[in-house]
Amino acid sequence: MVKLNKIYTRTGDEGTSGLVDGTRVSKASARMVAIGDVDEANSALGLAIAHLGDHPLAPSLLRIQNEMFDLGADIATPVTDNADPEWALRMVPDQVARLEREIDAMNDPLGPLTSFILPGGSQGVAALHLARAIVRRAERAIVALTAEERINPPALTYLNRLSDHLFVSARSVAAGEEGDVLWRPGATRES
Repeated sequence: MVKLNKIYTRTGDEGTSGLVDGTRVSKASARMVAIGDVDEANSALGLAIAHLGDHPLAPSLLRIQNEMFDLGADIATPVTDNADPEWALRMVPDQVARLEREIDAMNDPLGPLTSFILPGGSQGVAALHLARAIVRRAERAIVALTAEERINPPALTYLNRLSDHLFVSARSVAAGEEGDVLWRPGATRES
């Protein structure tokens, strides 16, 4: 259980941050960039939830926010050649599978895409698209991290599937409103 009595510790004043296993790394390291991008994505999810209010999708997004903290803990725990310690919090394939089931359930009643979708519409839909774009950045950061260090594979898969989930979530919410805002290629070339 987490217990924080003091918010500042001064341990990061020299530009380092502590990982779950106690090692310290530069705050500019690929690992810390990935953790920061996951945190930003989680904050964007919070904004989307705030805009959605009591929409039926909100509880699912709140569960995903919790999983994003799990993901941050996973990334903050280096993978070693030894078996993971008992306390290591890792993402698991079942979390990815649940996202896939939710995507399928939301996507089934939607019509097929006939155009790319502009990331807008209502505040809730726009916030979901923003969260999706930030999740994609977090995914790219984790891919960059894998070029330097090993990570738990379901962590990367989870983010890839989450961006799909948020895309379909935005479409699902838009379907209950005014529909998707569609891209009209070249529409503004003639006055």
